[in-house]
Amino acid sequence: MTTAVEAAERSLLWSHDVLGLHAITDSAGSVRLGAPGQDWNSLLPLVEVTATGHGRTWSGERFIDTAIGDRLTCRGHETARDGDWQCTTIRLADPVTCLAADITLRTCPDTGFLRSQVRLVNEGSTPVQLESVSTLALGGIVDARGALDGLTLHWADNDWLAECRWRQTAFRDHVVALNRSAHGHEGRGCFERYSQGSWSTGRHLPIAALTDRTGRAWLWQIESSAGWRYETGEREGAAYLALFGPDDAHHQWHQTLEPGQEFTTVPAVLVGAATGGLDAAFGELTAYRRRMRRSHPDHTALPVIYNDYMNTLMGDPTTDKLMPLIEAAGSAGAEVFVIDAGWYDDDAQGWWDAVGAWDASDRRFPGGIQKVLNAIREHGMTPGLWLEPEVVGVRSPLADTLPPEAFFRRGGVRVTEHGRHHLDLRHPVARAHLDQVVDRLVGDWGVGYLKLDYNINIGPGTENGAECAGAGLLGHHRAHIDWLGSLLDRHPGLVLENCASGGLRMDYAQLAVVQVQSTSDQQDPLRYPPIAAAAATAATPEQAAVWAYPQPHFSLDEIAFTLTGALPGRIHLSGFLDRMNPEQYELVRSAVSVYKTVRSEIPDSLPFWPLGLPSWEDTWIASGLRGHAASWLALWRREPAAGERGGVPCPRDRHGADESTRTVTISHLRGAHLHPTLLYPATSDATAAWDAAEGQLTVSLPRPNTAVLLRLSTVPPAEGRQV
Repeated sequence: MTTAVEAAERSLLWSHDVLGLHAITDSAGSVRLGAPGQDWNSLLPLVEVTATGHGRTWSGERFIDTAIGDRLTCRGHETARDGDWQCTTIRLADPVTCLAADITLRTCPDTGFLRSQVRLVNEGSTPVQLESVSTLALGGIVDARGALDGLTLHWADNDWLAECRWRQTAFRDHVVALNRSAHGHEGRGCFERYSQGSWSTGRHLPIAALTDRTGRAWLWQIESSAGWRYETGEREGAAYLALFGPDDAHHQWHQTLEPGQEFTTVPAVLVGAATGGLDAAFGELTAYRRRMRRSHPDHTALPVIYNDYMNTLMGDPTTDKLMPLIEAAGSAGAEVFVIDAGWYDDDAQGWWDAVGAWDASDRRFPGGIQKVLNAIREHGMTPGLWLEPEVVGVRSPLADTLPPEAFFRRGGVRVTEHGRHHLDLRHPVARAHLDQVVDRLVGDWGVGYLKLDYNINIGPGTENGAECAGAGLLGHHRAHIDWLGSLLDRHPGLVLENCASGGLRMDYAQLAVVQVQSTSDQQDPLRYPPIAAAAATAATPEQAAVWAYPQPHFSLDEIAFTLTGALPGRIHLSGFLDRMNPEQYELVRSAVSVYKTVRSEIPDSLPFWPLGLPSWEDTWIASGLRGHAASWLALWRREPAAGERGGVPCPRDRHGADESTRTVTISHLRGAHLHPTLLYPATSDATAAWDAAEGQLTVSLPRPNTAVLLRLSTVPPAEGRQV
C-alpha cells in the first residue's frame, strides 16, 4: 500500500480530468498513469519494453512488468497545442540500454479520449534489439476490494462473412481470482487478443472494452494494419490494460536499433465514459474517429453507391450486362456506379492469378470501357472501378518484369499465396507502377471512386536483408498508408473504399485515410443484420458500407429487409434492378429517397444499441443513431430457431420467446414526448408505442423476416407516417 510519505513525494506531470487519469512521477523519477491516491504498486510503468537481453521481471504470458519499463525515469515533459489537440510528451530514459522513450499523449479539451504513441531512440553506443513496445499501459483501472468481480469484458470476433461479432463475459471468467496473498506473486496469464498475418482484423477487431455495474466503461482501439495485441488482467488487486503493436512472440517482429536509430509504435486510443456504458463509450470513440481522420467531402456528401458485384454480376461484367444496370441504378437514385472485379479479364484461364496490369478487357468491352464509363456519367453517376493494388498474379507478366525486391520475400524466396505475389510498397518501382495505374484510371479515364480490395493473408510479412518478417509487414503497411494519402493529395475528389474480402482489414490505420469501409461479403440477407447493426463499432456510420442487394425474385418484405440495414450508414446497392416489376422497383427507389432525406444527419450522429450489441443468432436486433434533432432506429425481426435456411440454423432469440413485439429502452429520450415515425418501408404494418416515463418504445412487427427504420423526434413528422 502507498504510505502518506510516499504519496507526498510524488508530483503531477499531466492530467486528464474527464478520464480521471494523471501522469505521476515518484521521487526516483518513475512515471505511472493513475490517480494521486492510488496504490503505486497497482500502476504500470508508463512504457513497457522488452528487448533481447532485457526481458520481464516476472515471467509469463504478459508483456508488462518489463525490466526496461521498470528502469525508465523521467527527464522532462512538455505540452504544445496542435489546432484543437493538446499534446503532452513525457520524456523517459533507461540508464542501462541508453534507450530514450518519448510518449506523446494527445487529447482535446472536454473530451473523453486519450491517444498515445511512443518513440524510442537508441542514445547509446551499442545496438538494442526491441521485441515488444507498449503504446499505452495503464494499471489501477478498478482497485476497490471486490470490484473486479463486477467487471464485464467485451471483445469482437471477426471473420469472413461474420464480422463484428461482439462477445461479453464476466471479467472473472477469464481472469480468475488466484489469492495473491497466499502465493506472494501475481498470476502469469491474462486475457489477450491479437492479429495474425496481414489481415489485421481477420480474427478479431482491435477494439475491446471493460464495463462495471455502475455504467462506467473503458474502451480501447489499436490503429494498425500490421500486427497488434492487447492484454488485460489483474495486477496487485486491480485491473490493468496494455496495448501493443506487433511483437516478436505473436508477429515475428523485432527491430534492431543501431546507435542513433529510432522506432515509433502504432497509435492507440483509450476512451472512457463515467456513465452510459458501451453506448456512451462508442459515442465518444465515434467522435474521436471523426477528429483524427483525414478530411474529405465524402464524409458529409454520402453519395448512394451502386456496385455490380454482390449477388449480381459476381465478377463477370460486360458492356451488355452493365448497360441495363446503369440505367436502372441511375433511375433509382444511385450517384456512384462501381464496376467491380473482372473488368480487366481477357484471360481464357480466368483472372484471379493473372491480375496486376489493370488494363480494360477488349473482349468484355468491345467498344472500349470508356463507352461504359461515359454511360455512367450520362446517367448522372460517378464511375468507379475495383482494384486489388497490392497483389500481382503468378501468371501476370508483371511477375517477371518487376524486380524481385519489389515483392514480399521470406528466406530469399518470393512469397506466393492463393495464386498471388504481394508487392512491397517501400520499393520505388512497385509504388511507381501503382501510381501509373491510378493516374491512368483517375486522370485519363475519369474514374472518381476506387474500391481497393485485399483478398489474401500473406502471413507474417517480408524479409528485406536482415529485416524480420514482422518489421517488413509494418514497413509495408506504413508505406501503403502513405501511398493512399498521396493518391488523395494528387486527386482530392477521389473516393477510396477499403475492402479486404469484406471487413478483414477494418482498422483505423486504413480508415483514417480512406473514406468508405466494406463491412462484409455476406450474401445471405438474413445473416447480414448483426453485421450491419454492429458495423458502427468498427467504423463511423458514414464510413460503414452495408450491402443492400434486392432481387426480382424477392418478396416485398425481403426487398425492404435487405434495404433497411443500409439506411443508417452507407448504401452499397446491388441487385438486378433492371429486371424488377414496377412495385419492387418503387420500393428500391423509395429506400434511396428516404436515405437522401436523412443522410445529412448521419455525419453528426452517434450510434446506440437499445437491445445491446447483437449476437449472431438474435431474432430481434436494434441499432440506432442519435442526432441533434432526432434519433433513428433500425429494427429487424428474423426467423425463430425452428427450421433452417440454406442448411444453416436460423436465428434464436436471447431476449425471450419468439414474439412479434419487442420493447426497447432508449435512455437518452426518457421523458421526451416523442412522435415515432415510420420512414421505411412505407408499406409496413409495424406499430409502435412510446412510454415517455420509462423511456421505452414497444414495436410490433407482425411478420418474421421484416425490418423497419423509425424516426424518433419530439417534432411531428413532415414525412413518413406516425406509428
